[in-house]
Amino acid sequence: MRIAWCMQKILLLSLTTTFLFTSYTFAETERRQVDPELKAAIDRGLEWLSHHQSRLGHWSANNAQYPTAMTALCGTAMLAEGSTTTQGKYCEEIRRAVDFVVSKSRSNGLIGEPTRDNRYTYGHGFSMLFLSQVLGEEEDADRREVLVDVLTRAVDFTGKAQTTSGGWGYVSARDGNDFDEGSTTITQVQGLRGCRNAGIPVDKDTIDQAIDYIRICMTPDGGVRYSSKSGGGARPAITAAAISCLFNAGAYDSEMAPKLLEFCKQSNELNKVNYGASGHWHYAHYYYSQVLYREGGEEWVSYRDRLMRKILSEQSSDGSWQQGYVGPVYTTAINLTILQLENANLPIYQR
Repeated sequence: MRIAWCMQKILLLSLTTTFLFTSYTFAETERRQVDPELKAAIDRGLEWLSHHQSRLGHWSANNAQYPTAMTALCGTAMLAEGSTTTQGKYCEEIRRAVDFVVSKSRSNGLIGEPTRDNRYTYGHGFSMLFLSQVLGEEEDADRREVLVDVLTRAVDFTGKAQTTSGGWGYVSARDGNDFDEGSTTITQVQGLRGCRNAGIPVDKDTIDQAIDYIRICMTPDGGVRYSSKSGGGARPAITAAAISCLFNAGAYDSEMAPKLLEFCKQSNELNKVNYGASGHWHYAHYYYSQVLYREGGEEWVSYRDRLMRKILSEQSSDGSWQQGYVGPVYTTAINLTILQLENANLPIYQR
């Protein structure tokens, strides 16, 4: 009896191990089955970014504008490939980008150059997001200490820069006479979420006020208008970003989210991936793709396939994307981040 019982246990263990190994192998196979055309497009895009990084470690938009924001976006796109500051094909580029962004950290916590950039809040928010994703993989104790210090002060600056309505403007509330608008608000909330995930303390009241801000900006049809200070109709791009903002704030069950998502689903610019009148197509899909990816299911697959066909069809022969008025660095970084969402290498974009 004892021998028979032992044999049964061994057989059961063997079957269980075989099942687990088979499941793991199947999952790994599924994860690694990347469309060759998609992979080639991503590789060309990343190589283009690599070749256009300055010797000082930064990238810029048209006319050498917004180097802090562009560097953070390009660095994030390279992190999405799987490289870190110490490992991977683009480790050197990422490390130089980190050094550049850190060098723009000011004593008041702002990451940017306010004397040269009249929209410095974008760069600050994207920088918080970028550096927070780096922090989790940084192995060097001294560099971690620097990143923690920079991000802690950055979070403090963001809290103080918030307007009385709970949003953010192109500059701080003090510098901008308390003006706010939706697109910069989303960059701050996503940056704060990245910091919180990395272990940086974030004041809950700051997040709660940001959620209230979205509520203030909602229109009767379920969209979100440009600013709490203005009238006008809802804007698809800002509405898509607002849902991402709610998810980043942890408000998955908010009563606002279903209304916002339904508005987006009725938008041809978003759901049918057509260019709209707003001129912010890449910004819109940068956030809408994050939302639907988190939702998953057939809706994500259908949208993803339409979106990726469009993006791949518009890539230039040199690997860049030239669409949009901000410039090819911006558009290329945005598109690469979208195309690499399913890599799931960055915690901020994971389901």
